Amino acid sequence: MMITVPILWLVLAAQAPPPATTDQTSPQVQQEQTAPDGVEPPADATDNPSADPAAAPAADPAGQTAPQTPQPPSKRDLKEPPTPPHTGIRALGWNLLEDVQHLPSLTNATIATFGGLAAMAVHPADQAVNTFMVEHRDQWNPWFAPGKYIGDTTVQIAGSIATYAYGRIRDEPKVSHFGMDLLQGQILAEALFQPIKFATGRERPDGSNNRSFPSGHAAITFATATVIERHLGWRKAVLAYAIASYVAVSRLHDDQHWLSDVVFGAAVGTIAGRTVVHHAKDYWAVAPVKVPGGVAVMVTRSKDEGPKTQN
Repeated sequence: MMITVPILWLVLAAQAPPPATTDQTSPQVQQEQTAPDGVEPPADATDNPSADPAAAPAADPAGQTAPQTPQPPSKRDLKEPPTPPHTGIRALGWNLLEDVQHLPSLTNATIATFGGLAAMAVHPADQAVNTFMVEHRDQWNPWFAPGKYIGDTTVQIAGSIATYAYGRIRDEPKVSHFGMDLLQGQILAEALFQPIKFATGRERPDGSNNRSFPSGHAAITFATATVIERHLGWRKAVLAYAIASYVAVSRLHDDQHWLSDVVFGAAVGTIAGRTVVHHAKDYWAVAPVKVPGGVAVMVTRSKDEGPKTQN
């Protein structure tokens, strides 16, 4: 951002209109500069009724052509992630490798820390919460039953592929880019929580297996919600986060996860969603600059790499 603003200012300054110059020729001299006898002077555009006014450039009161001032980017464009020139599926693997490289960041470490602390804080209530949810299973089953399908990895990935395909078919790069980021976020979330499941080996509440921590359904749906928030903003992501929270609670109702499982799963999904859309790592550039009497070193910092290359 610190680099973009000065460049934008220079572009606008370079295309600014030149200073107005006044015509110093007096009316008497203009009258003397007449055409020779028998030669008609060139017809003025105002004297030609057939002239097309739209074809001539607009002029200001001083008689000079009005410059075409470029429009600066809108606030909405600055908030949205930059759309890459190509959004082909072939670059998916390279983009995922790039995402993995940017996982180590201060923001992601902060989210993981707070997610871990929150999971530890609610851990003493795991048994009580699950007991309460199971005791009311028959009463709440019609409400929470769809949760396990909405948060299923296959369903989430299918929705992302459908979004991507719609953008490609309709030739809408923003939509295809959005679908690609959804897909990458879900794949990255899966790659994060699966090793943790096998490393921790926590038993599920119903005793079915030892892959309870963290919740994969919570991670996938929170990754989707975070990608939506990064692309469309908080207002349009409120519903997505509400659905992700609903899916997380439904896993307690199904007796598949503990409360601490879904809390940390939400943190894992948030990390995945943030990583694939905006890389939080700071980028520094050092370059020598020639100044009168010597050389200076210029250090610049940018918080965003720009659009990822997708072919």
